[in-house]
Amino acid sequence: MPRGRARGYGFAVPDELLGALIAFCIAVATTPAGVSGAVFLLPVQVSVLGIPSPAVTPTNLLYNVVATPGALLRFHSAGRLGGPLVRAVMLGALPGVVVGALLRVEVLDGPEAFLLVIAAVLVPLGLFLASTDPPREDAGAGGALGVPARVSGLAAGVGIVGGIYGIGGGSLIGPILVAMRYAPREVVPAAITATFATSVVGVAAFVALDALGRAGEAAPEWGLGLALGAGGLAGSYVGAALQERVPERLVRRGLGAIAVVLGIYYVAKVIA
Repeated sequence: MPRGRARGYGFAVPDELLGALIAFCIAVATTPAGVSGAVFLLPVQVSVLGIPSPAVTPTNLLYNVVATPGALLRFHSAGRLGGPLVRAVMLGALPGVVVGALLRVEVLDGPEAFLLVIAAVLVPLGLFLASTDPPREDAGAGGALGVPARVSGLAAGVGIVGGIYGIGGGSLIGPILVAMRYAPREVVPAAITATFATSVVGVAAFVALDALGRAGEAAPEWGLGLALGAGGLAGSYVGAALQERVPERLVRRGLGAIAVVLGIYYVAKVIA
């Protein structure tokens, strides 16, 4: 029998259907701001769907595996995949996500510790979104800067955080690269590629750790993760179509405020 949440109408909504609908709505809201829906989807899994820890992290990564190929295909068709920046990000992010998975199941497997991890990601990201304007397409010096070795080092750190939280890392490395004066035209394909690749590797790492018995319930909730990804994939297309019609600055401010409030809520929940 599929798990479901009672809604007070004499029936229960299957988690897969509810999750797909929520993921769709989140992706519609976050795509115009250039933010991964996985950042906000993980709190939904924890607080609404009740996915056990640490399975919630690979389930969130599975969302990315399903939701991001559409964007990758668009960039591939436009000839914007590949290049030194993508390679440098991947070089650091891929091993980083494996380290993050190990830390998740060995050190941060407890629910309270993970709530603090959620807050540690949401609050800084929320403050960044709320206090900065969307980057201009002509911003940055692009390839003229070259690709310093520190890009791979930063990507490794981002990969570790992504492997712990379950976001793949693209949402975090993108703003960092823009701050380093790389053009958004180069950054976005690199961030999306990193999100997809690290999510695939991250899911595989959690499955391996679960098979080795390193932690209980470390494998993803497959059915739910696929449903979340399908909802996110559809929502991202709708959100992309709405991007020119919504005020991106206002959307970023709203998402930033929500992220900060959620982070503070989880800290208060641990302290209480």
